[in-house]
Amino acid sequence: MKTEKASGSTHSKWFGLALQALVILSHKSECYPSAAIAGCLNSEATQLRKVLAKLAAGQLIETREGRDGGYRLKRPPEAISLAEVYIALKVGEPLCNGMLDTISLHDAGLNMKSAFMDIANEIEQNTIETLQQSTIAQLAQKTLPNSS
Repeated sequence: MKTEKASGSTHSKWFGLALQALVILSHKSECYPSAAIAGCLNSEATQLRKVLAKLAAGQLIETREGRDGGYRLKRPPEAISLAEVYIALKVGEPLCNGMLDTISLHDAGLNMKSAFMDIANEIEQNTIETLQQSTIAQLAQKTLPNSS
C-alpha cells in the first residue's frame, strides 16, 4: 500500500478538517455518513474520507459500511485529546521541517541542518504537549451553540 505524504499545508488542512469532523461526530450517537459530515463542513467528501481513514487507523473513530453506515467516535469526546488527532494524521515530517529544505550541503550547512532539526523536534514536542491539554469535548463546547 502506498503511503501518501502530505505537505505541511495539506497536513494543516487535514488537521482542521479532522477536528471539525470530530466535533460534529461528538454530537452524534449513531453512525454519520461522510457525505453528511462533508456537507456540514463545506468540504469535498473524497478528501474528507482520506482524513477519516487516518482517524479510523488511529483508533479515534469507527466505521460501518452499508446503507446505515458511516462514522462515529470510538471513545467519548472528553477522552480524545487534540494531540491524539494530530498524531493520527501524521503523514510526513513535522510541520516546521520545511526550513530544512533551505540548507545547502556543505560543512556549515550540515551543522545548520543539525541545529534546525533540533529546533524542529522541539517545536513538534511543544505542539504535541499543547494539544494534549485540550479535548474534542472542550473544542465542541467552544464552537457549537447549545453544546454542554
